[in-house]
Amino acid sequence: MGELEVPAGAYYGASTMRAKLNFPISPLRLPRDFIRALGLVKRQAALVNTELGLLDRRLSEAIAQAAEEVAAGRFDDQFVVDVFQTGSGTSTNMNANEVIGNRAIELLGGTLGTRTPVHPNDHVNLCQSSNDVIPTAIHVAGAVTLSRDLLPALEILEASLRAKSRELWPIVKTGRTHLQDATPIRLGQEFLGWAGQVERAGRRCRQALDELCELALGGTAVGTGVNSHPEFAGRVIAGLAASCGLPFRESDNHFQAQGTLDGVVAAHGALRSVAVSLYVIAADIRLLACGPRAGIGEIALPEVQPGSSIMPGKINPVIAESLTMVAAQVVGNDATIAFAGAAGSLLELNVMMPVAAYDLLESIAILATAAANFATQAVDGITSTGNGPRLVERGLMTCTGLAPRIGYDSAARIAKEAFSSGRTVREVAREQTSLTEEELDELLDPEAMTEPSTGRIGAGG
Repeated sequence: MGELEVPAGAYYGASTMRAKLNFPISPLRLPRDFIRALGLVKRQAALVNTELGLLDRRLSEAIAQAAEEVAAGRFDDQFVVDVFQTGSGTSTNMNANEVIGNRAIELLGGTLGTRTPVHPNDHVNLCQSSNDVIPTAIHVAGAVTLSRDLLPALEILEASLRAKSRELWPIVKTGRTHLQDATPIRLGQEFLGWAGQVERAGRRCRQALDELCELALGGTAVGTGVNSHPEFAGRVIAGLAASCGLPFRESDNHFQAQGTLDGVVAAHGALRSVAVSLYVIAADIRLLACGPRAGIGEIALPEVQPGSSIMPGKINPVIAESLTMVAAQVVGNDATIAFAGAAGSLLELNVMMPVAAYDLLESIAILATAAANFATQAVDGITSTGNGPRLVERGLMTCTGLAPRIGYDSAARIAKEAFSSGRTVREVAREQTSLTEEELDELLDPEAMTEPSTGRIGAGG
């Protein structure tokens, strides 16, 4: 396509420069973990191509070292292509090929930009295509960050919630459904429910990890594997699995692996579920802490910063708020990835891969940091205010304990009378039933209502 000026000292070349000029769209660049994954793929490819007798060992060693330096982050400033670029990610693949190729040339004593003795296409990209390398890098980066960052963060949050559940287990308070008073519940049981959400979030992430461990490498241009040695992909993927400690495997259907983003869509669907769970937990905790005097105020969150520039002494639930905004961002990313998966396929290739890569890795990163931050800066410091237990005796739904003995309708009348008169259920029941004080103690015991009890059922009519 003719000559093109490239900045002196740049490790990228003309292909990258054209992409830089063609796509002046945003300040967004594919993240560090994606570049690391590309470097790992290129390094392993160079080593395998030598094993297969396709690449001179001297060139291979230089390419492998250069690719390792790319994976380590030494040349991140040389990856200059916008996320919003060619939909296959060819520009970024060539960016990697040129940076690695020029660094290998430098290691061999050559001159940057000469393509001698290392060529970005003929040597660095040997047995590869952007069409299988980019989806492979997406999956590798997603799997690595999910296992390294998000799963441990969810384990931290789950452990915090379980520890707080044990700490607050003795506290009995009024449960709520539809934001209306319901039967008593232990404060620790509420935290146990949230811990269960996070536990299952981790389970869904492990399912996502399995989706991401299937790699497209080996299909080259359209899934047929043209210009690739039949053993190339299997050997490279085995090397990636060993170096990353993850069970990567070659896709058994390269046409779907390159023609779709189904694996990324499915994996991010799990992340969306995680985001929704974390939103619910943060919102519930924020609600229970609202006040401190004019709201529910059953728990107190750690005070981490002033809440207002005008109202002295105001403290806001900022850590919970940050988590809810992360959840909103992830749900938005999920919409983008779903659209990319559905609308980006043009027969043998999906052409919305770069934006899907960016959003997948952003979701993993922000969910991981926000979940761990919520655990350490919010959950670990939560205390009970005592408001919950104080309201239990005045709760109207303790009448539920009377229903098996006196019937639903009679218990409902007692609840309505207690509400209209401002008295307790116990006081009205004492007046309107023949139940003894001992029976009222048994039937209206809030702790007994926090678990199943066959002794309370069918005892009378």
